Amino acid sequence: MQRICVYAGSNKGTREKYQAATRALGQELVKRNLGLVYGAAQVGLMGVIADTVLAAGGEAIGVMPRALFSREVAHPGLSKLYETSSMHERKAMMAQLADGFIALPGGFGTLDELFEILTWAQIGIHHKPIGLLNVAGFFDPLLALVRHISAEGFVSPLHTSLLLYSDNPATLLDCIEHYTPPARQGKWTDLPPEP
Repeated sequence: MQRICVYAGSNKGTREKYQAATRALGQELVKRNLGLVYGAAQVGLMGVIADTVLAAGGEAIGVMPRALFSREVAHPGLSKLYETSSMHERKAMMAQLADGFIALPGGFGTLDELFEILTWAQIGIHHKPIGLLNVAGFFDPLLALVRHISAEGFVSPLHTSLLLYSDNPATLLDCIEHYTPPARQGKWTDLPPEP
């Protein structure tokens, strides 16, 4: 495992705990010699994680569509910045560059990225670990919804197990580094993985 893709808000949220947990995750990535792949912004929790990784001497790779450069304010000090022509291309490149994924608290964009990469795992496009850093119970309602969706027969328990979570960055990264994909079975896991 060389790099982790982190999905995070372009805002910092209302609690200092979100920023503190983001900094702790960035420090833990560098401690484990894991590079960061993220959405390239210098604002919000996205900026906090990049600044933390860079300040500790780690690698921070950003991927951003040209159309967002003025809105999200691309980080000027990244190890590498990739420009893409669309959000679709951005998400695909981030997935290609990373060996695992972590979602931090964020808004619609963060949830969009999380659910797309989770769906890709469900249908067998990739077999990489996906985690939630559940800061201050931020993702508790989402985890309850996932359990409800499964109980109502829309997602198998096998696929709910694709989502790892912890409120501790080190514990979450331990789970990610020791992740074993579930055995492939059923209609959503019969597709061959993309190269």
